[in-house]
Amino acid sequence: MGAFPQTIYFTGANAPVGEEPDLRGLKVEGDLPAEVRGSFYRAIPDPAFPPRFENDHTLSGDGMVSRLSFNGDGTADFIQKYVETARYKAEKAAGKALFGKYRNPFTDDPEVQGVDRTVANTTPVWHAGRMLMAKEDGRPYRVDPRTLATIGSYDFGGALKSETMTAHVRIDAGTGELFFYGYEADGQASTKVAYCIVGPDGELKREQWFDAPYCAMMHDFTISENYALFPIYPTTADLDRLKAGGEHWHHQPELDSWLGVMPRYGDVSEIKWFKGPKGCHSYHMMNAWEDADGMLHFDACLNNTNAFAFIREPSGIHMGPQDIKGALTRWTVDPRADGGDVVETVIGPPGDFPVIPAKLQGRPYKTGWMLSMNPELQGPPLFAGPVGVSFNLLLRLDGMDTPAPQVTGALALPPMAGFNEPVHVPAADPAKDGWLVFLVDQQVGDNQFVHEAWVVDAGNIGAGAVAKVHIPTRLRPQVHGWWVPQAQLDALEGSAA
Repeated sequence: MGAFPQTIYFTGANAPVGEEPDLRGLKVEGDLPAEVRGSFYRAIPDPAFPPRFENDHTLSGDGMVSRLSFNGDGTADFIQKYVETARYKAEKAAGKALFGKYRNPFTDDPEVQGVDRTVANTTPVWHAGRMLMAKEDGRPYRVDPRTLATIGSYDFGGALKSETMTAHVRIDAGTGELFFYGYEADGQASTKVAYCIVGPDGELKREQWFDAPYCAMMHDFTISENYALFPIYPTTADLDRLKAGGEHWHHQPELDSWLGVMPRYGDVSEIKWFKGPKGCHSYHMMNAWEDADGMLHFDACLNNTNAFAFIREPSGIHMGPQDIKGALTRWTVDPRADGGDVVETVIGPPGDFPVIPAKLQGRPYKTGWMLSMNPELQGPPLFAGPVGVSFNLLLRLDGMDTPAPQVTGALALPPMAGFNEPVHVPAADPAKDGWLVFLVDQQVGDNQFVHEAWVVDAGNIGAGAVAKVHIPTRLRPQVHGWWVPQAQLDALEGSAA
């Protein structure tokens, strides 16, 4: 194609930018909390070239990583660079797109057959002093956390055998271990899943493979103190469809969902499968935890179908956004049982991008935050992101360790404005809730947008931002982000990144 498609995925707030800004000494308005000293990293899909197919979409975009640094002198710096993947470098050399449909190598230009086609555009993962840009269709790329220069594809020093690694890792704050998995671990449409544990030193300690009930989009998973939990939802891949030039994903509402549960330090032969409802789908989980009776609770932002139109419509599912029903939903199982059905309870409103304090990962927790849509918005929302509409309501929920959590706080945006996913920054005082840091995008005119980083008191989100940074350049919506404290970045000085 000679130009970007004029669809929702490439116009308005989703219009490709292709710039690598380097902005220093930005003014911080308001009172920046002392704890907010460090860097906020974001993963942004931004295609360098128009796609080969008209029906391409946001998530195919080349990965960019940005770093917003809050400095000791009260200013902020913002830099953003492409992740120089093998795919990006091949297309840059050719001056055009060479890779075809989303996650379908059978539609690529013959000259790039066999070239690593991941775009590394979903999550910046920080662990053991390394920054990895991850996307679930391949191995991550390592970048320098200070300069954002690409170091290269990363396989834990040759130890990782899986061809893929999730963009949604889980880190146990108590042990310092990183838990992850890779689905389609040995190739397109495979049922093989690799379950991996990385020590606090960054070394891959264990990799085990098992078969999922079917090849599913396994976008996220969770750990509890004693278990690893693998949700399976019926968005599926088929090798014959791929070879015929079709889409990687179709949603199959007639199929059951499943939750696989195994001891997190156990053997994959111990995995037990609990059956969930037919046709449902979740992209992101808030947490998993065990109660005093040993029951295992799995809290996810669950919908009655896949949220992405570019997956639903090729599957023959035609419905408007208003017809997608969702809620923060709890699945409860007894991990000591041999399987059975999940017990499902609605515990919160519809929405996505849930966040909790990192120290409570896999533990009982009282508070969480998530994004939602404001039903009382007096005007149009911001049309942006892979779903097509940005979330415009930030919610706080308390009582997450009870059967009936409650919404206890809210921050609403005006029309034509949207939140990007927040990250949580802990407070020095453990009795306080810490801070949420995120970017807000707002359309202020015809193809004119304002982008600001906000710092919000996590204990009083309704009060709005206590500090803001205006970022004077055009930005594309992010996917996920990560917070790295300044002390951890300072520890890199004099060492290899």
